[in-house]
Amino acid sequence: MGFDLDLTLADTRAGITAAMEALALRLGVAIDPAVVVARLGPPLETELAHWLPAADVPAAARLYREMYAGIAVPMTTLMAGAREAVDAVRANGGRVIVVTGKNAPDARRTLDALGLRVDAVEGSVFGAEKGTALASFGAAAYVGDHVGDIAAARAGGTVSVTVATGPYTAGELRDYGADVVLADLTHFGGWFDRWRTGAAHP
Repeated sequence: MGFDLDLTLADTRAGITAAMEALALRLGVAIDPAVVVARLGPPLETELAHWLPAADVPAAARLYREMYAGIAVPMTTLMAGAREAVDAVRANGGRVIVVTGKNAPDARRTLDALGLRVDAVEGSVFGAEKGTALASFGAAAYVGDHVGDIAAARAGGTVSVTVATGPYTAGELRDYGADVVLADLTHFGGWFDRWRTGAAHP
C-alpha cells in the first residue's frame, strides 16, 4: 500500500508555515506561507520558483532543508486516522511505502518523529512521477489528498484512494477520477477491510 505524506499521513501545515517564515526572513524576500500551504504537493523547488528567481531556487531550497528538521518536524502532527491506517495494512501482512514530493531525508525524519513505521520511502517526486516507485514496490493502491496523487496511482497501475484533507474537496477528487474518495483516514480501515476481502470494488 502506498501513502502520500503531507496532508495525508502528516499535518505539516504549521511546520511548513514556520519554516517558510524563517526562510523569508533569512533571505529578505516576501513569501506568503498561507499560499504555500494551500498548494502543498509538488516538490519544494516548484514552490520556491513562485517566489524567487530561478537562479536563486537551489540555494534557497538547501537553506530551507537545513532549517526544516529543527523548525518544522517538531511542529508536525498526525492526520486523523493515519496511525490506524498504517497499522491496518501492516496487521494484515501488507507493506507500506510513502511516496512524496518532500525530500526523502525530511520525509523519514517526519515519519520517525510521528512514530509511523513504513517499509520504504521515495521522495522528491510528484504526480505521475510517483508511479515508478509505486510499481517497483508492487503497491496495489495509493492513498493521497491531491489530484496529482490520482495521476500517480494511474501511472503506477494502482487503485486511487483519496482523502479530502488537502486542497481538494471530495467532489473535485471524484470528478478527477479517483477510484475511492474518503472524508479522511478515519474511514480507511472500513474501506480497507471491504477491499481486501473483495467486498469493495475497487
